[in-house]
Amino acid sequence: MAKKTAPEASPVAHFEQSLEELEQLVEKMEHGEMTLEQSLAAYERGVGLYRQCQSALEQAELRVRLLSDPDRPDNDEPFAPLPDAD
Repeated sequence: MAKKTAPEASPVAHFEQSLEELEQLVEKMEHGEMTLEQSLAAYERGVGLYRQCQSALEQAELRVRLLSDPDRPDNDEPFAPLPDAD
């Protein structure tokens, strides 16, 4: 019998992990001690992580909209921006 592979978790489930890894990559790159090849690889990885985070945020927003009004999620208005904490 073939083993069942676990379904891949949604990007929302890995958001915190991806964001933390992205922050660590940025910190390493800011120190400027990487070779050009390492910098390019880190940049490429960072772009992928950014896209994963963006996708997770979009899916989370859609889930909130569906929970707010499951019949018409497209009629919801975007969330108001948070006030500045000056």
